[in-house]
This record gives sequence, structure tokens and C-alpha cells, in this order.
Amino acid sequence: MARPSSATKAAIGTSIAGGALSALSNAPLQFGHLFRGRFPTVAVTGMTGVGKTRLADRLARRASVDSTVDVGSATMERRTRKTAKGRGFRFRVVPGDNAATRLSALDEVFHDDPVDGVLHVVAYGHATPRANSTGGASRAELLAAELEDFAITSHRIASMAVRRDKPVWLVIVVTKTDLYGDDLDEAVRYYSPGSGSPFAAKVDELRSLAGGARLSVDVVPMYTEAVTTTGKERRSAERGSTELLGRLEARMAQLSGHV
Repeated sequence: MARPSSATKAAIGTSIAGGALSALSNAPLQFGHLFRGRFPTVAVTGMTGVGKTRLADRLARRASVDSTVDVGSATMERRTRKTAKGRGFRFRVVPGDNAATRLSALDEVFHDDPVDGVLHVVAYGHATPRANSTGGASRAELLAAELEDFAITSHRIASMAVRRDKPVWLVIVVTKTDLYGDDLDEAVRYYSPGSGSPFAAKVDELRSLAGGARLSVDVVPMYTEAVTTTGKERRSAERGSTELLGRLEARMAQLSGHV
């Protein structure tokens, strides 16, 4: 059998080296896809005072329900949730106020470094006023502000969804439900697609712009802390909060392919 010539050996060596370099150059990209699959990025959006930071803290196991959180952060906050199974989420809490930083954060999470899912937080007209605010806004005014906020955010979600090669998920988190428990069903209906409410009309418009198959929408009730101070009632409220949080986490895991 004839031995390979020097030229043939050189060509084989070059081919092997080229393959190795190609594999090395693709490694960061492959690792990035793997990491993103295990730790998808989630934008937490909504107007000021609805409880975005509190929700992100609870999901990330960062703070207890008794910790104090200032209302109206002007910068984007970042949280990471890691589980024992080597999976989790990276949260990006978008400011609800301060036009310049808010719009910059919205551009980042929906255009510059698009997220995999969105938790849009609403409070059924029960948003907490900023510490330096005189307050006094009626519930109708707060609902109107909530609707205006979602209109801005939803257009960015739609723009992102049509550019992605896989569906994007949106969970509308209806917070502070302990303040209006008797109206919970009506509150969930108000935010649900197809219900005919002003907010539902915006959700329907979003699905139309994004393409129904490219955007899944869920509506989940939530409260992140117990407002009652008595021992037995407080413990019961905390169990209820933990249960609701667990349901949200389970749904996020399903939507992200973790289960």
C-alpha cells in the first residue's frame, strides 16, 4: 500500500486543525445556547407601585416577605434564580417610572438582548404610590395608567415576538389580590384575552400583532406578602402567598421547557 505523500499529510493536518479551530470558535455559541436554555431571561414589567421588585425578589429567593422595598426604582434591577437541578431564571426588572431609564431598559430587554418571557405585573387599580408622591389617585385613574403602561410595553413585545424563531410567552401577574379577594374572579377576567374589557382589548391587539401562535398568554393571580398582622391569619395568608408563587413558578417552568 502506498504511503501518503508529504503534500497529502499536510492537507490532512490542515483539515484537522481547521476542524478543531472551527469547533473551538463555535463552542462559546453552543455554550450560550445551553446556558440560555437552562437560565432563560425574563422581563418583569409594569407601572410603578404594582410590586415588580417584590415579586422578583420572591421568585429569586433573594428577600423575605418582610423586607422593605422602595417604590419606584429608577434603574433596571437584575435577579437570578438557581435551583438544585441546575436550572433557573434571570430576571430583569424594568423601571415603571422615569421616562429615560425606563425606555432604555425596555429597549434592552425587547431589542438589544431580547428576553425569553415576560411577567407583566398589574394590580387592578391598587398600585402603591411612590414615597414622594402625594397619592390621591382614584382607582379609575390607576387603571387608566395601567392600561397606558401596557400599551407601551405590548408594542415592544409584539415587535420582539415577530423577530424570534420560537414563541414568546407572557404571563400577566395580577398582584395584591389580598386587597380585593371578593372581586378576584372579575379581576382575572378583566385581564384575560377575549373578555371584552379595555385591558383585554389591548391583549387581543397584541396577539394579533405578534401572531397568535408566536405568543402564549396566561393570567395568574398573586399576592407577595401578608398584610394582616394577627398570628393565625398571617400564617394562613403567608401559606396562600407561597402557594400562588409556587403555581407561577410551575407555569414558568412549563413555558420554558424545564419540565
